[in-house]
Amino acid sequence: MTKAELIDAITAKLGMRKKDIAPVVDEVFAEIQGALSKGDKCTFVGFGVFEVRERAAREGRNPQDPTKIVKIPAKKIPVFRPGKDLKDAVVDVKISK
Repeated sequence: MTKAELIDAITAKLGMRKKDIAPVVDEVFAEIQGALSKGDKCTFVGFGVFEVRERAAREGRNPQDPTKIVKIPAKKIPVFRPGKDLKDAVVDVKISK
């Protein structure tokens, strides 16, 4: 699902106009991004938790030249941990290819 599809789905369910829903969706994403950039967690009970984790520095290898070792610096990455309700809802979903 894309952001446009999300806006369309919310619009259809609530019977509102896209131009009223789009700024709300944009603001929700902006608030989550802002909280994560400050190092805060975003917890949505039943849905999941967005948080920032530190990835340690490590050594990597160039796949084209396996003898060359490259130092990869430590960095912070956003992580999502699904909540129980979300996990339970996805358990029975069949993936088609």
